[in-house]
Amino acid sequence: MGILFRYFLSVFSFFMGFLVFMWISWQVAASFSWSWDNPIYQILHWIREYILLVCGIISIVGWIIITYYYMSKPLRYLEAIVEASQRLAVPDGHPILLPEGIKSVQDQMNLTREQAFRNAVLAKEAEQRKNDLIVYLAHDLKTPLTSVIGYLTLLVEEPQISPQIRAKYTGIALRKAERLEDLINEFFDITRFNLTSLTLEPERTNLSRMLEQMTSEFEPILAEKDLTWRREIAPGVEFFCDRDKMERVFDNLIRNAVNYSYSGTEILVSMRPLEEQVEICFRNHGKTIPKEKLARIFEQFFRVDASRSSATGGAGLGLAISKEIVELHGGSIRAQSGDEQVEFRVLLPVDITFKS
Repeated sequence: MGILFRYFLSVFSFFMGFLVFMWISWQVAASFSWSWDNPIYQILHWIREYILLVCGIISIVGWIIITYYYMSKPLRYLEAIVEASQRLAVPDGHPILLPEGIKSVQDQMNLTREQAFRNAVLAKEAEQRKNDLIVYLAHDLKTPLTSVIGYLTLLVEEPQISPQIRAKYTGIALRKAERLEDLINEFFDITRFNLTSLTLEPERTNLSRMLEQMTSEFEPILAEKDLTWRREIAPGVEFFCDRDKMERVFDNLIRNAVNYSYSGTEILVSMRPLEEQVEICFRNHGKTIPKEKLARIFEQFFRVDASRSSATGGAGLGLAISKEIVELHGGSIRAQSGDEQVEFRVLLPVDITFKS
C-alpha cells in the first residue's frame, strides 16, 4: 500500500512540476525580444505550434519512467528477499542486508536467522554431548558386566566356598547388576526424551505425604554418606498433578542433592503454600556451581562436571526432564548456587492450566 501511494504521488508531482515548469518557461521566454533567425526562437516557435504533442510525449515518457521504476522496485525487493531466504536455510554468523525500503523485513529475517543459528548451534552441541555420553555409558557397561560375570563364574567354579564368601560375592554381583540396570535405563531415557513428548495423567495428590515418604526412603543412602535431613514440609498440601511424573521430579532433585553433598552435612527439603503457588525447595551443601554452568544446568545431556563418571553424574537428563515436567504443570524451576550451597526451587501454581 505504501509503494502504491508513493507511485501515485510521484506521478501527480511529475505532472504538476511539468506544468509549473512549462508556465515559468513560457513567462521567461515571453520577456525577451527574439529575432526570426534565432535558433532558440525557432525551437520555441515549433514547440508552441505543437505544444499538445510535445506535452503529451513528455508526459508519456515521464509516466513510463516512473511506472518502470515503481514496478521494478518490488521485483528488486522480491529478489533480495528470495536471496536472503536462501541464507536462512543455512544460517551463518553474517547479518542479512536488504534495501532501505524493506528494513522491517530485514529486521524480522535477522531475528529469524539469529534464532535459527542459535538453534543449530544448540542442536549440534546437544548431539555432540549425547554422542559423548553414549560412548561413556557404553564403556561403563563393561565394568559392571565384567564384575557380574567374574563373580558368578567364581560361584560356579568354586562350589565349596564358605557361605560368608558366597554371600559376599553374591552381594557384589547384585550391586553390579543393579548398576548395569541403571545404565541401561539411562539409554532408554535418552531415547524416550528425544523421540517422545511427555503427557500428563493428573490426579489429586498429597504433596506433603509424597515428600515425607520419598525422603524417608533415602534414609539408608544418607546414613551411608553421613548426611542428614532437615525437613520443613507443611502438612496437608494437596496438588492436582501427574503423580508418577512429579515423583520423578522430586527423585531427580533429591538424588542430585545427595550425590553432590559434602559428607557430614544436612540437606534441606522444604515446602510451603503461598497465596497462589506451592514452593518446594531442595538445598544442599556442596561445591559451588559456576554461573556459566548454572545457566545451562537444565539443558539435556549437560553435566556440571563433564569428567565425573556416569556412576554419579548420570546421562545429564534428570534436570532437563524435571524442568519439562514442571513446566507442563504450569510451574517453574530454577537453580542458584553460592557459598558452597546449591539450591533448586520449584514453584507450582494452585490453579493449573496444563500445557498440551
